This record gives sequence, C-alpha cells and structure tokens, in this order.
Amino acid sequence: MADITITINGTPLKAKENETILNIARANDIFIPAICYLSCCSPTLACRLCMADVDGKRVYTCNAKAKDGQIVVTSTPEIEAERRAIMEVYAVNHPLECGVCDKSGECELQNYVHEAKVNDQHYSVSNTYRTVQDWDNIRYDASLCIVCERCITVCKDKIGEAALKTVPRGEELAVPKEYKDIMPKDAYAVWNKMQKSLIDKVRDENGDIIDCAKCGECSAVCPTGALIGSDFHYISNAWELKRIPAANPHSSDCAPIYYEVKQRSINNPAPKIYRVQSEYNFAPLSAAARYGYDFENANAVKDKEAFQEVVNFIKNGARTILFNSFITNEEALILQKLKEKFSLKLVNEDAYVYNRFLKAMSKCSGYTLYQGTLESIQKSDFIVTVGSMLRYDAPNVGYALNSALKMNRAAAIYCHPIKDKVVQNFSKNLLELNYRPGSEEALLYLLLELFAPLSELDDATSEYLQSFHTTTSKTVDGNEIESATSKLWNIIGIENKSAQIEAMAAGKSRFSLVIGEDILTHPRWQNMAYIVGTLERLANFKAVVIPTQTNTLGVSLICELDKYAEGKTLGYNLFGDMTLSAFGDGFDMPALNQQEGTFTNIDKRVVPINAALPYGGYELNDIASALGIWTKYTIDYTQKLPINMGFKEIAFDNLETDFDNAGNDIRGYTLEIQSTDISKTPINFRNITLDSDIVYRLNPVSQFNFFTNRASKLSRKGVLFASKEFMDLHNFFSGQNVKITSQNGSILYLDIEEDKNISGSFAYLPTFDKTLNVYPFFEEYRFATFTIGEVYDDE
Repeated sequence: MADITITINGTPLKAKENETILNIARANDIFIPAICYLSCCSPTLACRLCMADVDGKRVYTCNAKAKDGQIVVTSTPEIEAERRAIMEVYAVNHPLECGVCDKSGECELQNYVHEAKVNDQHYSVSNTYRTVQDWDNIRYDASLCIVCERCITVCKDKIGEAALKTVPRGEELAVPKEYKDIMPKDAYAVWNKMQKSLIDKVRDENGDIIDCAKCGECSAVCPTGALIGSDFHYISNAWELKRIPAANPHSSDCAPIYYEVKQRSINNPAPKIYRVQSEYNFAPLSAAARYGYDFENANAVKDKEAFQEVVNFIKNGARTILFNSFITNEEALILQKLKEKFSLKLVNEDAYVYNRFLKAMSKCSGYTLYQGTLESIQKSDFIVTVGSMLRYDAPNVGYALNSALKMNRAAAIYCHPIKDKVVQNFSKNLLELNYRPGSEEALLYLLLELFAPLSELDDATSEYLQSFHTTTSKTVDGNEIESATSKLWNIIGIENKSAQIEAMAAGKSRFSLVIGEDILTHPRWQNMAYIVGTLERLANFKAVVIPTQTNTLGVSLICELDKYAEGKTLGYNLFGDMTLSAFGDGFDMPALNQQEGTFTNIDKRVVPINAALPYGGYELNDIASALGIWTKYTIDYTQKLPINMGFKEIAFDNLETDFDNAGNDIRGYTLEIQSTDISKTPINFRNITLDSDIVYRLNPVSQFNFFTNRASKLSRKGVLFASKEFMDLHNFFSGQNVKITSQNGSILYLDIEEDKNISGSFAYLPTFDKTLNVYPFFEEYRFATFTIGEVYDDE
C-alpha cells in the first residue's frame, strides 16, 4: 500500500493508504474515544463515539479509510455534545454498584463517562430484571452489559469460534418516542439497540450451547463488568493488584501476559496470582495462557544435603541430562555449559527433532531460520497449513489464520487427516484437505507441482523432481499412465483439487506456509524439509515451522543436542536416575512463573519473563555455580546467549516488555537470521501408509503439558479422545473404559470420551496427564496403529 499523509487536529501524519483513521490516530498517540472497536477486528459501529469531521463531513473513524491529503478534526462542540449524549445513554439504568463491581478502577464506561463530563442525566426509561448466567469460566451479568459487541467481534474475527451473538431481550423496552426528536441521532440509535438486545451463547439445532474453547477472550475485551472470570468475581479490586509482565509459558506463541498478584489475606502475606491479563487489542490468549497460571512449586526449601547429592551426581555419576523445552534460554545455556565441562549427553527429543528439520530446510531455503511470523500469516492473502491441528497444537497460529481469512479476505488450504469442525467454519474461502495419514510428503510435493514449476527450479531441485516423476508417473514398461499430479492426489486420498487451489491462489501475492509437528516427526522428515525450503525460496511462500513446546526454538539454537542417552541420567522435569523437578517429585526446581529469563518464540523473538511468585529452593544456576560455572544471577546469561545463532548481547534489564501504540511487538528483540549455502539435495519420493485403527498423539484444546494440567482451572484426567464416527464404529460410549494395545505390545487402560469438534474415524492420546505414559505407544511420528477394545470384567 502507498504511503500517504493525512492531517489530524493540525498535525501531519504519515500512514498507509486504506488504514483506518482511528488506528492512525492511536498509533500517533492521538485520543479518539471508542468503546466498541478492537484493533484487527471488523468495526461494528455499535458505540459511534469515534466520530470525527473529515474534510467537513462526519464519519466514524473506526470504519473510515484514510486517503492522501485528508483533514481530520476529532473534536468540535457538536461532536462533544453527541459523545456526551451517548455516554448518558450508556449510564441510563446502569447499576450504581461501582464500589463492589469487579471492573471498578479499570472500567472503560467509568473512564468515558468522566471524559465526556456526564455530571447529570437527561434521560430515563423503565428497567427490567436481567438474569446472571454462568458460562464455564465466565460470568455474564446482563444488567452491566452495554451491548458494545466486542465479545462477539473478538470471538468471530480473532478466535474464530463465533460462539456468541446478540439476542432479543424478550420483554420489549423501546426507547420512548418523544426522545427521538430531542436526542442526537447517534445517541438514540445506541440506546435503542441497547434496550432491545442482550448477549447469549450460540446454540445448536437442539438448543444446546455449542462447545467453545473457553479461552476467556470475551471477558478480556469487555469494557464493563458484564463479562468477568468466575474465579475473579468479588475477589479483589483492580487497583490492589501488582502487574508482572511475562509471556505465555505453555506454548511457543509466548503471547504477552501480565500476572496480577497480591497477598492472600491480611493474615497471610504470601503473594498469590489472582488472574492473568493481556494486550487484548494485539495479542489474544489461549485458555492455557489465561487460566494456566497457578502451577508454581510452592513448598520448595533449600535442602543443603540433597543439593550436595545433586552436585556430586553430576560430577561423578551422570552421563546424560534429559530435559524438555519448557525452560528458559538461560537455563538451556547453563545445561550446554554443563555438557561442555563434564562431557555429558544432552537429550531433548522435542528440540532435537525441530533442530534437524531446520538444518535440512536451510540447505534449500538459503537461510538458517524460516522467514514467516504470526504477523506475516495474519497479513497474508493465501495460506497453506500442513501437519498441525492448529486449534489444539498452536491456538495463536489458528487465530492468525482466522484473522487473515476474516480481515484480509484471504484464501486458505487447511491440510490435516482429522477434520476440525470449528476450522471448517472459519470462512467460505477455506478448503480443508483431509489427507491419508502418512501421505504428507505427497502433499508437499503437490505444492511444488502447483507453485514451483520445473522450469523455475535450480538444477539440483529439478533433478530431484525428475526422479520423482520417473517413479510415480510411468509403469514398469515405461508407458505413461497418468500425470504426476493425478498420482499425488490418489496417494493423498482426495479427489483432484488442483484447479480449485490454483483458482484460490490466483491474484494473491502474500503467501504463507505453516508446518506442524506431523511433518517434523514423519519418517520422511528430511525430504520434506528440503521441499519446504524450496517452496520458501522459489515459490513465494513465507514459512512458519511451529516450535512444538514453549522454548523449542531457543533450546534448538543454544544446545548441542544428542539423539540417544547413555549411562546414568539426570532428568530436568523428566524422570531420570536423579530428577530435578518443578513438580515437587524430585529435587526442587522453580516453575516458569517463579523465574526471570527469556524465551525464543515462534516469531523468532527473544521475549522476557519475570517472576510472579517467590521461590524458596535452589535454582539450576546454584547447581552450576557449585560446579564451577559461576554467575550471580541466572539472568546474567541473557547477554551471553550465542551470537553466532542470532542472539544479541543485550542485558535482561534492557529488554522491553510491551507493545507500542500501533500494535507492534517491541518486547525483547528479533533473532538475526543468517544466510546459508544452498546444497544439492535430490532424494526420491517414498509413500508411507498406515493400517488398522489409527491413533494420534495430541492434547485437547487448552492442555499442553504437565504444567497446564497442574493449574486449578484446567486440571483434568487424561482419557482417549475420539470422534463420534470412531465411537460409533466401535460401539463405545463416553466414560467407558477401553484397552489400547500398540504394535510393540504396550497396553494401556483408560476411559474414552467423545470430542464433538472433530470428525473422521480418529482417536487421539494426550500427553498432559503425568499418570499416563503414552510415549511408548508411538515412535517419532504422531500417528500410530493400535488395537482398541472394551475392557472385560476379568481384565
């Protein structure tokens, strides 16, 4: 879009053509009131407060696109009178309970009433009782609702669920007709709508409330106390809470969060996290980020004798450190230093798989890291996702996809064997391809066929493609029987959609390719990494390879990882011969809400976290210091992260923790991406197939790991989740105990439960429940074949 200049209140401002005037004003710290508008969402014009005069004509700035040379005036006596009338309308019959309202002190209605100088009331109307409803983690008080529709808008345009809607109040309470002639027209329109409507959950054809992800974003955006987290109701005043900036500790979006903390009571000064808040205009949160906050290691103490045992074990017994990627960059660097000093093996299966994929991909892309970000997905007009159940694996990637579809009118191809009913409803411009498990390589090769013709490829890639054509499009006697493209669709198990995909991509210019864990763990991962790299370099795609755990990318860059363990093992949040654990089931370590440090997120951004709660035990840095790897604080390692891997020599205390007014993420810094040599990598195609009952390794929506399951609002028992088709095929019912037998003979007994949001004959096993060890049932690949049956009385 072209650069333009507009003038707001006498100040010339540079902007992009077709940006909204309201967003331009906000980015330049110019205040225009708006109580219904959310950044990156479609305008509803519900409040009309954002009115302004543009070239002498009245417009609503949330909806008005900027054009070069415009003169904008945001405040005149007429505009201020209209805004005051609107705020009077919002205050009619609004309960005067600010002293006890959960929103008091951070209520936008309060703020705007004062801003508009509403000191008296000129209007009145009969009131009626409005019931209070409990929606799982949310409490809806309709008497406090001003029907701004923010909750509906964010659920539809950001989250993609469309689980809320306006409904008639039931009893008709029209605004008295005599007001129509004396009220400003915008105030009358706002009042009339507010009197006639309420918010309700969307229901299915049977009248049952549809199942949503329960992310709580609707309560985050509510400007009044109408939507409040159930666990925060009448618990604390907003001004009593101390706000601690941090990042989502449970998944690689590392979305900005604020832990809000105060003492537990007058008699108990110990701090407690009361809730999590967010930058809701720019960074929506998943349910895990919002509600998975109380997972701390609360009872840790410094046991000097046990501490010395750990030190001695590393010195004289340990040969391998086992760990996962739910750690900080600084902890990863400490582990690397322990490896170097004591010649230890470092085994992290998650980061190892991720690192090898990036290295292989770089041979064809020409860069050390992928080029895409969540923002580039959100701004794309053509998106392909392969190998991830986005709403489950990476909710914020799903939000970015949905936003692109809704706000950019993008087209998207969502590829996964399991049908997601919610994703299906994101947009009519989304094509869902439910391919056969194992056929991901054929699908990625199909993208090469469609978007990177042979004539445009370099010699090395062309040689590889020709080898594929030779093996897939000719019979034994050399007679061509079908095109490679048709053969690919047959392997994938879907009728030929090439023409439809080409039509969807026609005229598009901003391409994104999202790669999930199914690709990273596939037996043919290396060849697929080459294809992804080639697509990024030659086919106009910006790729995003989803890091599978919170700090997978950081760990993969900082640590020199080994594939296999040997000898005695030290486990860090994993069981070993000696275990360091934030769960209280080993030598105590701090949880991530008790630490300072940094993560490296999906956007390749190094973001800081701060400790929300105290910790009474030893930390990893204490152990390293006792072993001669000394620094005073763990965060002293922040500026020592490896520069050759793209990190910068910036001290922890110098890292930003916020967004700017324009919505740009300025937390921390972005890794430096380095160029690499492009290698010759021809590899032949080989199809993978799976038979029998297919089970997938996947956590349900809102669960990611042992830590999310420790949180009081999220904790639950692990079960085998299945589609209705799978349940019907086996005559199972929810709550039934079943027996799972893997191909290697491993057996697991657990209950089965229907997931109403998936379809196709599939079941999935979760990893979040520490009492269920499901990893022996899978090799690296997330799909596996099992025998599943009911449990008999004699078993």
